Amino acid sequence: MSAALARWVVRGRVFVIVAWIAAAVAVTMWLPTIRQAQVGALGDLVPNDAAAIEAERRSHELFGFPLISRTLVVERRGQGLPLKRRAEVVLRAARVNRGNDPGLRSVVGALPVSNAFGRPPFSRERSTTAVTYLFIAPDIGQIGRTGLARRYAEKRAGPLPGGYVGVTGAIPARYEQARVIEDALPWVELATVALVAAAVGLYFRAPGAPLLALATVAIAYLICIRLIAWIGQRVGVSVPSEVEPIIVALLFGVITDYVIFYTSRFRRHLRDGLDARAAAERTTAGLAPIIVTCALTVAGGSAALVVAELGFFQAFGPGMAMAVLIALAVSITFVPAALALAGGPILWPSARRGKEPAVEAGEGRSSVTARLIDVAVRRPGLTMLACLAILAVASSGLLKLDLGNSLIRGLPAQSEPRRAYAAGAQGFAPGILSPTVIVVEEAGVVRRRAALARLQRALDRTPGVAEVIGPADNPVVASVGAVLSREGDAARYVLVLGDDPLGSRAIATVDRLGDRMPELLASAGLPRASASIAGDTALSAETINGTVDDLARVVPAVMAVIVLILVVFLRGLVAPLYLVAASLLAPLAAIGLATYVFGDIRGYGELTYFVPVAAGVLLVALGSDYNVFLAGRIWEEAEQRPLLEAVRVGGKGAARTISAAGLVLAGSFALLALVPLRSFRELAFVTSVGLLIDAFLVRTVLVPAAIALVGERSGWPGRRLRPRRRDSLSTAALPLKPESSAQS
Repeated sequence: MSAALARWVVRGRVFVIVAWIAAAVAVTMWLPTIRQAQVGALGDLVPNDAAAIEAERRSHELFGFPLISRTLVVERRGQGLPLKRRAEVVLRAARVNRGNDPGLRSVVGALPVSNAFGRPPFSRERSTTAVTYLFIAPDIGQIGRTGLARRYAEKRAGPLPGGYVGVTGAIPARYEQARVIEDALPWVELATVALVAAAVGLYFRAPGAPLLALATVAIAYLICIRLIAWIGQRVGVSVPSEVEPIIVALLFGVITDYVIFYTSRFRRHLRDGLDARAAAERTTAGLAPIIVTCALTVAGGSAALVVAELGFFQAFGPGMAMAVLIALAVSITFVPAALALAGGPILWPSARRGKEPAVEAGEGRSSVTARLIDVAVRRPGLTMLACLAILAVASSGLLKLDLGNSLIRGLPAQSEPRRAYAAGAQGFAPGILSPTVIVVEEAGVVRRRAALARLQRALDRTPGVAEVIGPADNPVVASVGAVLSREGDAARYVLVLGDDPLGSRAIATVDRLGDRMPELLASAGLPRASASIAGDTALSAETINGTVDDLARVVPAVMAVIVLILVVFLRGLVAPLYLVAASLLAPLAAIGLATYVFGDIRGYGELTYFVPVAAGVLLVALGSDYNVFLAGRIWEEAEQRPLLEAVRVGGKGAARTISAAGLVLAGSFALLALVPLRSFRELAFVTSVGLLIDAFLVRTVLVPAAIALVGERSGWPGRRLRPRRRDSLSTAALPLKPESSAQS
């Protein structure tokens, strides 16, 4: 099959190149971008069947109007809001509620809250801050909602001399996040282009090779990003805006690796005297199986995220898999076709100069990696213990890992949603910006005012709760409305938390409340009542708990897919098991280090909830890509020499390529830090550090030691690693000469 593919690509090289270029142009013209294809504001980042969403819907159904708004206007003046301004806040909201503001017909309600009469910890200041919750028609998207809120802030509220007026909330924050990503994406692409050009140019010392790599990336990227958006639109899945920069990093890194593999082998064949077409055909026939296996490993591991419950992962995993498969298709056809068409000039001036560095055959100058591999083969047990000790120290940060939602506080410091959030949190407890609502249901519960008041006092005493508004605040026994339903079967409590409502501490508070609600209801005298919790904090808690639960499904699925591919590739059962187990070490170490860096040094106290899972799956899949290259090289050498010698020669030969690939791939993901969002900087750190640990410690030292320690049993039940009869002399009994190794 590889030989047939090679012949087809080389003979049809012009058609292949033109077809790929035409495909890239066609999808760019006719298919939507990710932003155009988005179908929801929050649905991609919360569980598909979130109980908090159902509680929010139930609250609206029982009481006729909501108390949860994700679009807010904050007005603050440190020296105090003038009395006239505080009155205007109330009057503006009243006009909207009566429908007397023709420019804001889609704003169906407004609820103003001032800290004029508050008390600590609910209010941190007196008469300095007002927050207006805007309730907007549900058929308005996040762009429209943000625009309406800004119109309210700019045209109705107007400027506040000596103060600040701004819009915040989850929906404006999501809109701002997408805008920040869109603005930063060209810089990420430009920096990655420079990185690839420099890396490939230095590796080959030829200007044509970087151009080939960049052209391949451009074709794959244009096709991939539009197809992902189109498919998401067709199936009704909102593809997260966070996916696009990650695809850029993945495509640049993976395709650059494949271009390096192809071009290195092509140059070697040119130096052996073959013409360009023959060299391209032989290169494709020899490399296609290993590159297909590498790509299938990464794609299969990423696609396993489809078993997750969170919509973000369900889009992220298949998106990554599609990106890798498109990169594979372009790499094994466009690259050899371009090499066959361009020939030696693409590698000018180094195409036929000298011989390929001897280190690629596993010999040559001594290096730190070569010496480490020698030690790993001589003392595999000690080497493995040393590596595992280093990785255990790095992974110790997992013991203090906390997860939160950095949606608002992770935005750039000067962005409007974050500035408005900070202004509101100065005047009030931070939870005012996204209150938590608890709905208690029982037949005739409205008449049990004493029991409802006891429950309110118990909620108010809960650590982490700054203020509770509920039935005890209703002055008249028969009054109904915000906290008592007209049918008499439900009561509602509004909780203002003392911490960032999307942070790990507030999430822990809501988790504890959820666990204790049966006990609190019974103590208040409502043992038969049921309670449900709504709000962004409850939604974040459910999302994070679902993310943790997803690990139990995703990790076994990813490992099973990769083990299956390695079993087929290596024709054995033992080696795939410990190779995949080794793939888990770098992600654990990188996440542990990120906990120290972002939790302790940067003072965030938490990581963004989706970073460990997304980065972990990527690292396991990409690390297994190196597994294929390293193990395949050692297995190939073992067909000609004893296993320990094969580990030395194959390990040293693969180390140079793995190191180069690891550096390029780590650099590509590190450039995600150019997106000024906290979640992206966390993701950039975990992936880039994890790739470096994998390339320079796990694959080049730990795995060779493991293969040397397990020995020929690694290939069981296959026979590829068993010693074979020699014609006259046993190579196991004679030392190998450097020239014989270089020739092989």
